[in-house]
Amino acid sequence: MGGPAIGALGVLALALGTLQTVVDPARPMLERELGIDSAGAALIVSTLLITGAIVAPIAGKLGDRYGGKRVLLVLMALVSAGGAVSSLAPNLPVLLVGQMLQGAMVGALPLSFILVRKHLPPGQTQVAIGVVSALFTAGGAIGTLIAGPLAEGLSWNWIFAAPTIVIVAATAVVSRLMPNDPPSEQDTAIDWLGVALLSATLLALMLGLLMVTDGSMPPLAVGGVVAVVAALAAAWVAVERRAVSPMVELRMLAAPAMWSASVLTVAIAAISAMLQTVIPKMFGVAGDGYGFGLSTTEIGLLMMPATIAGVVAGSVGGLAVQRYGARVVVTASVVVTAGALLALALLHDASWQLVVVRALAAFAGSLATTALLASTAVAVAAADTGIATSLLVVVRLVGAVLGGQIAGSVLAAGIDPASGEPAESAFVTGFVVAGLVAVLSLLVVRHLKKGAEA
Repeated sequence: MGGPAIGALGVLALALGTLQTVVDPARPMLERELGIDSAGAALIVSTLLITGAIVAPIAGKLGDRYGGKRVLLVLMALVSAGGAVSSLAPNLPVLLVGQMLQGAMVGALPLSFILVRKHLPPGQTQVAIGVVSALFTAGGAIGTLIAGPLAEGLSWNWIFAAPTIVIVAATAVVSRLMPNDPPSEQDTAIDWLGVALLSATLLALMLGLLMVTDGSMPPLAVGGVVAVVAALAAAWVAVERRAVSPMVELRMLAAPAMWSASVLTVAIAAISAMLQTVIPKMFGVAGDGYGFGLSTTEIGLLMMPATIAGVVAGSVGGLAVQRYGARVVVTASVVVTAGALLALALLHDASWQLVVVRALAAFAGSLATTALLASTAVAVAAADTGIATSLLVVVRLVGAVLGGQIAGSVLAAGIDPASGEPAESAFVTGFVVAGLVAVLSLLVVRHLKKGAEA
C-alpha cells in the first residue's frame, strides 16, 4: 500500500473527526433555527454517540471477516447519506436520523487499523495507526474551529455539508487506491445472536450512562439500569461461550494485553473528560481568591494548546511504542499525568498553570491512548484486529461519559451557597480525584508487557 492510499485514509479520518465535533459550537444556532431547547440539542450529540458505540464493534468484526476496505466503503456510504440528511434536515427528528447514520463513522477507526496492519510491514504498522488516530483528533479540533464561521457565514446546514463533501472525495480515493484485503474467514457463519445481544448491551449501557449523568434518577432506578445491563451482558457471554464462531472471542478479552488496555483506556478517557469539565469551569468562575472570570472565547483560546498537544502526541505515539514499547510509554504518560494533576491541586492561582497542566495531560493521554491502540492491534491475532481495536474505541466512549459524570458530581457537591458556584475545594477535589485515577491505573500497566509478549 503506497503513500497516496495512506494519505487518503488520513484525509478521511480528518474529515470524520471534523464531522463529529461541529455540533457542539453550533448548539445555540441549532436551537434557534430548529426551535428546540437545550435537551433537544444535547440529544443530537447523544444520538451519534450511542450509534457509534453500537456500530464500532460490529464494523470491526465484519471488517475482520469480510475485509476492511469493503466494510469501510459501506460505512462511508452511510456516513455520507447521514451528512446529506443532516444538512437538509427541516426539523429535529430528521436531523436525528442523519446523526444516527453519521454515527457509523466511529467504526472507521478499527477498519483503518485493519487495512494498515494488512498492507504495511510490521515495523510501520504502529506508526501509521498513530498518524490515523492523530488526524481523527485533529479533525475534532478543526470541527470546533470552523463550525462558527461556516454557520454564521453561510448557514448551519454547511457544518454538516462541508465535511461530508470531503468524506465523499476521500472515500472515492480510498476506493481507487487502496488494495482489496482478502476476507479472514469465508466459511463460518456470523453469530447474529451475539451481535444482537452485544448491541443491546451497549445500547442499554450508553442510555443508562446518559440517564444517570442527568442526575435526576432515583437510586432505585439506577439499580434497575445496572441490573438490565448486567443481565444483557451475562446473556451475551453465555451465547458467546457456546457459539461456533463467536462475535468476540472471550479468550481474547481475558488476555492481559486486552483487558489491561481496556481498563487503562477507560481511566485515561475518564481523566480527560474530568479535566475537560473542571478546567473550563475554573476559567469561567470568578470566586473569592480563585477562578478567573474569563469569557467563552478566552476559555476556548486557552484550551487550544491542549488540543494541539493531543494531536502531536497521537502522531508520535506509534513511533514511541515501536521504539520503547507500550508499557514504557503508558507508564511515563500516567506518571506525568498524575504528578501534574496533584501539583495543580496545590497551585492553581494563575491561568498559565491550568493551561500547562491541561496541555501536559492531553499530550500524555493521547500518547497513552495511541500506544494502547497500536500495541493491541499487533498483540492480537491478525483476524481479530478490527474487533479488538473497536472494543477499545467503545470503552473510551464509556470512560468519557463516566469521567464527565464524576467531575460534574464533584463540582455540584461543592457548590458554595453564597455564590451559587463551586467552591475552590470542589476544584481541588476534582484535580485530586483525577490524579488518583491516574495513580491507581499504574497497578494495571504492569500487565501490558506480559500481554504483548504473549
